[in-house]
Amino acid sequence: MWQALAGFIICTALIVVSGIRLTYHGNRISELTGLSKAWIGLILMASITSLPELVNGISAVAVVKAPDLAAGDIFGSCVFNLLILSLLDARIRKPLTSLVERSHVVAGFFSLILLTVSGVAILTAEKTPVFFWVSAFTPVIFVVYLATIYAIYRFGRSGKVMPERETTAISGGKPPSLRRSLIVYGLNALVVLVAALFLPYFGEELAAWYGISDTFFGTLFLAAATSLPELVVSIAAVRLMAYDMVVGNLLGSNIFNILILGIDDLFYTGGSLYAAISKAHMESVMATVVMTAVVGLGIMIRPQRKVWLFGLDSVVIICIYLVLMYYLAI
Repeated sequence: MWQALAGFIICTALIVVSGIRLTYHGNRISELTGLSKAWIGLILMASITSLPELVNGISAVAVVKAPDLAAGDIFGSCVFNLLILSLLDARIRKPLTSLVERSHVVAGFFSLILLTVSGVAILTAEKTPVFFWVSAFTPVIFVVYLATIYAIYRFGRSGKVMPERETTAISGGKPPSLRRSLIVYGLNALVVLVAALFLPYFGEELAAWYGISDTFFGTLFLAAATSLPELVVSIAAVRLMAYDMVVGNLLGSNIFNILILGIDDLFYTGGSLYAAISKAHMESVMATVVMTAVVGLGIMIRPQRKVWLFGLDSVVIICIYLVLMYYLAI
């Protein structure tokens, strides 16, 4: 028990330290290449911070043979990422969705499409054609994901390269070059990846005492553990006032998570993964759809007032999350 706790703390500390550096140099890469912070968040950040879900999902379906654990982690991470987006609202003077580019709505729409495809795949799994052991919905998920990357790239390229004198380093002095930022980004991404891969193991050891179902455990505990990189990176991005990177990372992570569901189907050789998944996960899917739609509305409407510490859209998302956890727990 104490070894698991120590391992969890060490992994968390590594993710916090490297996540801060990862965010700063991701922001720097955006400035020097002209790629928007939304695209950097969607591709560079989301692909790194979502790798724990990928490895954990493959392990759950291929080794442990627990498809509900993999699905709970994926859909739980999607819900938790949107909760992070809402909680960060408390650290900003104005509602977060009023401070970002409207181009994030494109990512939101594609996220809704992918969530809908995954939900339909679960509901119609018994009637869906299967090629070898792979569902016909898995290629659809892959195609939609590639279309998402292309669309975000087209809509999200700023075309503006920031000159050296307009950027600042973390501790003052001359800002790092593009080459140095790429190297440091890669090294810190590796640290975050290794620490995040061990994090679910220690988290599972700590939570095993509760004796709860795979669906609830994956949705709450495992999803929170594997989403820690997104949380750290998002907090660091808020400190840099890189709000577009925050939204891009979290929406991008949700998009990448649904891609992981399709990858898990490839590794689950016991038939269609969607047929083996409990229909109880549809509650998480529907909650994520509504929460994503609320985020999209917030970006389009751009609310200017807050309810206490949060924008109205954030309040709605937090309430949905709490209701979902209640229904999964009972």
